[in-house]
Amino acid sequence: MSEAIAIGIHRRELYALRDKGALELISRGLYRLVEISAPSLPDFIPVAKRIPHGVICLISALAFHEITTQIPQFVYVALPRQAHKPAITYPPMRYFWYTEKLLNTGVQKHSIDGCTFKIFDIEKTLVDCVKFRNKIGMDVVLEALKMYWHSRKTNLDKLFEYAKLFRVEKILKPIMETIVSGYEYMDEGFLRPVDDLEAL
Repeated sequence: MSEAIAIGIHRRELYALRDKGALELISRGLYRLVEISAPSLPDFIPVAKRIPHGVICLISALAFHEITTQIPQFVYVALPRQAHKPAITYPPMRYFWYTEKLLNTGVQKHSIDGCTFKIFDIEKTLVDCVKFRNKIGMDVVLEALKMYWHSRKTNLDKLFEYAKLFRVEKILKPIMETIVSGYEYMDEGFLRPVDDLEAL
């Protein structure tokens, strides 16, 4: 709505188009023309339009990069430490407040459906998941790391560079070593050998 008003369209005109069915309300203050194709990532649009300083992170970023079987129940968004919680009621959001260094490292920009949103790259996402493992669950972290290794599109140098930078190298290294060598990392903190790496 703010963009429409800025180019001279009155909010009454927007409401009239909405009431006629020409506009669909996506989220508070966000509309799309019904005649155009539905967006492929509709839940990212409120972040792109209303949280320009936010970065898609954690499980939402894992799903975007296709290294999880989780279906995110929220849009996971990283915010600057001093930022206020955005007033977005839909879609459901989970916010994480990052330091400046953590927020500005490993950021990619993607343009989809006419919107540009920021998201962490694969390796930074994995390191963040390790860092916030108590918030999202260690099972999610282990699955993502296994899928990352099996994808054969790994960049372990980059992964461990991030891990060292954000002080999770001591946690990440033994997990990756067990995945690579064909052992299973157990929640209890010990390793169990497996006959086949694919069983991981």
